[in-house]
Amino acid sequence: MEFDFQHCIRCTICVANCPVSRVNPEFPGPKQAGPDAERFRSDDETSIDKWIRLCNQCKRCEVACPYGVNPAEIILREQVRYGGKHFRPLASRVFANNYWLGAVSSVIAPVVNSLSPMKFIKRLLNVFGISTYLPFPRFHVHTLSRSWRWKGRRRSQKKVVFFYGCFLNYNRPDLGRNIRDFLASLGLRVIMPGQVCCGLPALGNGDIETARKFARKNARILAGYIDRGYDVIYSCTSCGLALTQDYPGILDVPDGKKVSENSYNLHEYVLKLMEEHYIEPVFESFHRKVAYHIPCHLRALGIGYPAAKLFEKIPGLETHILEDNCCGLSGSYGFKRSNEETAVKLGIIAGHAIKDVDPDMLVSDCGACRMQLAHFSGISAVDPSEILIKSLKRETQ
Repeated sequence: MEFDFQHCIRCTICVANCPVSRVNPEFPGPKQAGPDAERFRSDDETSIDKWIRLCNQCKRCEVACPYGVNPAEIILREQVRYGGKHFRPLASRVFANNYWLGAVSSVIAPVVNSLSPMKFIKRLLNVFGISTYLPFPRFHVHTLSRSWRWKGRRRSQKKVVFFYGCFLNYNRPDLGRNIRDFLASLGLRVIMPGQVCCGLPALGNGDIETARKFARKNARILAGYIDRGYDVIYSCTSCGLALTQDYPGILDVPDGKKVSENSYNLHEYVLKLMEEHYIEPVFESFHRKVAYHIPCHLRALGIGYPAAKLFEKIPGLETHILEDNCCGLSGSYGFKRSNEETAVKLGIIAGHAIKDVDPDMLVSDCGACRMQLAHFSGISAVDPSEILIKSLKRETQ
């Protein structure tokens, strides 16, 4: 998909909404890095804009732009071009293959979990350009891919494929299994087929070929189920962005459009089932004050805040929506030493906003956001589905 950067009227709304340029003067902002610089770029010339890598692809500029220029898309294409023309640091190569990193780490999870907090390991990682200010997530031998691949009645009217992503697979398989069981309790037939990384980590680290390889495999698997009447459900907002926007867009994979048109956010799909009167869940009282941090990629999906709508149906739940700040981690972005200062500054800002609410708990749809903000706020963080599952009346499960 091509975007006409000439539509940019230089209003600077995108700059005002850019978290990176807010704290890092080395990044000129999405207007200058996107449509302005695009006027002078040529495919025949080597990309020299080193600062292009400072963009964390939060896509807040795209949400803010009133003319549909999509500066983040322009910047992403240039990031990929830059990565193809220049030496990519080891940290970028490692995180581009995050799927394989997780696969290996889960096999030797006890060893990895024991070594990662050690000071000499952290110093070694720093030498290789990997940041260690944030504790690494724990890995598990019993991954989600090693769990039961299906749940629910075979003859259910509604059938879904759960695209769970790397974080749930390797780091929170317990949450992934709970989501699978939650969907089955709503009367759905749930399948968790073999799948690989959505491809977003590779794309964000300038390796479009690896990203496209992952995307092609997933699209082929998911399209097969879609043809048999299944819908695709994702809970990770970044995975959702890859499935719905990048597969038919920059990655341009076969069946990408089909996958995009049949993929739904978990909470968006629950609301859809309620609107269709397929389910009528009853929620018990849950007297808690929660700060709901909206992930940047949930905003970019353009589906509103479906979990917040479900929270309105839970008696006693007081929800404070926080949508003004990026957590700063942005997947693997904040785990690079080169971006550590930016990630920390943004994490502190978002953490202060959460503490100002003085909540009982922090909620966010994104695993990376939960790690970052729990660290900087000191408040335990949960996925929205955990609140829904906890408050759902037992009779309806």
